[in-house]
Amino acid sequence: MKIYDKSSKLEHVAYDIRGPILDEANRMIANGEKILRLNTGNPAEFGFTAPDEVIRDLIMNARSSEGYSDSKGLFSARKAVMQYCQVKGFPNVDVDDIYMGNGVSELIPMALQALLENGDEVLVPMPDYPLWTACVSLAGGNAVHYVCDEQNNWYPDIEDIKSKITSNTKAIVVINPNNPTGALYPKDVLEDLVDIARQNDLIIFADEIYDRLVMDGKEHIAIASLAPDVLCVSMNGLSKSHRVAGFRVGWMVLSGDKSGAKGYIEGLNMLSNMRLCSNVLAQQIVQTSLGGYQSVDELLVPGGRIYEQREFITKAVNDIPGLSAVKPSAGLYIFPKIDRNMYRIDDDEEFCLQLLKQEKVMLVPGKGFNWNEPDHFRIVYLPRVEELAEVQEKLTRVLAQYKR
Repeated sequence: MKIYDKSSKLEHVAYDIRGPILDEANRMIANGEKILRLNTGNPAEFGFTAPDEVIRDLIMNARSSEGYSDSKGLFSARKAVMQYCQVKGFPNVDVDDIYMGNGVSELIPMALQALLENGDEVLVPMPDYPLWTACVSLAGGNAVHYVCDEQNNWYPDIEDIKSKITSNTKAIVVINPNNPTGALYPKDVLEDLVDIARQNDLIIFADEIYDRLVMDGKEHIAIASLAPDVLCVSMNGLSKSHRVAGFRVGWMVLSGDKSGAKGYIEGLNMLSNMRLCSNVLAQQIVQTSLGGYQSVDELLVPGGRIYEQREFITKAVNDIPGLSAVKPSAGLYIFPKIDRNMYRIDDDEEFCLQLLKQEKVMLVPGKGFNWNEPDHFRIVYLPRVEELAEVQEKLTRVLAQYKR
């Protein structure tokens, strides 16, 4: 009998946010067990609902969304994104520089497949959102991970980046605000990253999906706004800020110096045409979502759910002996560190599996974000404070079993 194996292209591909731990969780769920799923930032699962006016747009536009749109997206949606980019200071952006997608998750592989030849290198942060590393590999490239420094608020280590650039380096990925650390990069760090791209003729891939989920009065600076002379490909969407993860609506914007990118843009257009178009009904909500009042703002200030849950989980983690975490400034995640001098943990995936089996809490180990030591894991802090308090107790119980 002929055996059909998976493609060799998947040899270096991993996506442990939905990997072996999820498989075990699904087995447990099938047996009737209730799991607290903190492996993905899925707002709807924790009682965060979309704004009423967004739902109204869907209802009103259902009939007019039955056919295909332009492969790049509805004009109204792209126009709204263009105006949003103008507010954020993006240079040299027109409607034709914008591609709508079924979430950013569809656009990342498109952006990389249109660019990379076998053996090309892309600088990717460590830790990273693992789809970037996976898609670099699928496109035939090599992901070269640069260090984000936990001792310096998880900011990128500029000297480490410089040391890893070779003649094969084609692009650098910047995830800001960062997933999984919640770090928000200041202007001087972003300027250093732009300088590196400028001096080495690199494309900047900017993942800025959490740019509207910033706390403590801080401001997100789009890296594209600092790079008028560098080709910048920026990713964003509505999944988190508007609590519509299931609608799958995102976009990709080309900005800066596009003079040397004619062939690359032809490739993007080809791949965009091949998928016909992204979800037309979801595109109908972009104009309403990006204009006017932003309901997410009330969740991010003292008294708001995301703010208060961020405050609670930061203290809760740091109150557990042998755990520490940098307070996130943005997003929905915290990335605690385990003191391995206190705990015998040599396999972070095994630790997370133990937590799942014993306490029915599902987290993602640091290896799932291409972190190079078995001493971190990510917590999604979308549950209410009462549930997060239970997570603290459960983590404490499981860690006690590993104490030296």
